[in-house]
Amino acid sequence: MGKKRMHRPSATWFPLGILLIALLSPTFSAQKALLAAPRPEGKPYALIAGTVWGPDDHPAYGITVKIRRGKDKPNKVRWQLYSDHLGEFAQRVPAGEADYILSADLKNVKTANGKPLRLVQEVTVHIYNDEREDTGLHLTY
Repeated sequence: MGKKRMHRPSATWFPLGILLIALLSPTFSAQKALLAAPRPEGKPYALIAGTVWGPDDHPAYGITVKIRRGKDKPNKVRWQLYSDHLGEFAQRVPAGEADYILSADLKNVKTANGKPLRLVQEVTVHIYNDEREDTGLHLTY
């Protein structure tokens, strides 16, 4: 019986490895270019994000959230949006120092027990520049 020849996988895989590196190197260089790309031009903004909480301290879905500037009249609503299935909402506002007042419109909200909901209090959010501010609106019976 003769000697068994040992198969060296590294010798077999070496050409395939070189080919794989040659094929994938453009992908990696393009990815670096994407990561190093400057931010897109556009107006800076701030973000007001929050959650609407129901009387049972669970997130409330479908609540109309109204946002107005602090210097505007109470009936002049600038933005109106709805809370999602997690009770969350988010609105872009212009960057720069300003106060915003958040309230909830509960006129058409029906509860399972028939009790009317009301907002505990309006929430004032102060924006300094182009940042995100998180807040919450709390509802009660």
